[in-house]
Amino acid sequence: MTVQAIAGVSPSTEAVVMIEYPSIAAGGIGQLLGTLYECLPIRIFGMGPSLSHLFALATAPLGVLLYAFQKVFGHRYVLTNRTVQIWSSRTPQLISSIPLGDFDHVELHQNAGQVFFKASDIRFIGTSGETLMKLAGVKDAGAFKNAIERAAEASRYVKASMARIEARG
Repeated sequence: MTVQAIAGVSPSTEAVVMIEYPSIAAGGIGQLLGTLYECLPIRIFGMGPSLSHLFALATAPLGVLLYAFQKVFGHRYVLTNRTVQIWSSRTPQLISSIPLGDFDHVELHQNAGQVFFKASDIRFIGTSGETLMKLAGVKDAGAFKNAIERAAEASRYVKASMARIEARG
């Protein structure tokens, strides 16, 4: 067993930090449902559930089907101590990845149909302002964005520390 100064941080191996699955708001049908739910924010007698929640309850079977379809044929987002990756949901197939040092910053972008589901898209922005990769429909995207930023910062510190250690000879 090796001892690590900071748990989970290793200069030689890649370790999974966090895994997220997109919500149904990642796709067009889910966003359409979210847009319909957002159109009905009226509360019944001024309190209790809103009409949007009742409409969501009535269309729950469609939401369950979308969720199941996405779990079988969708993606999962994996944050490691070196990269952010998009994997096929149930097969070991890597779709896309971006190293933690290859983007300038991370932005959240919430489409209209994602507000009801409290989901957002996470975009990795390069130094020239182009979108390098997008994670669609991440539930509680602020927490995942924060984890990505902290992992990127830790990666930069580890690389700088390793460079200083190697320079000492």
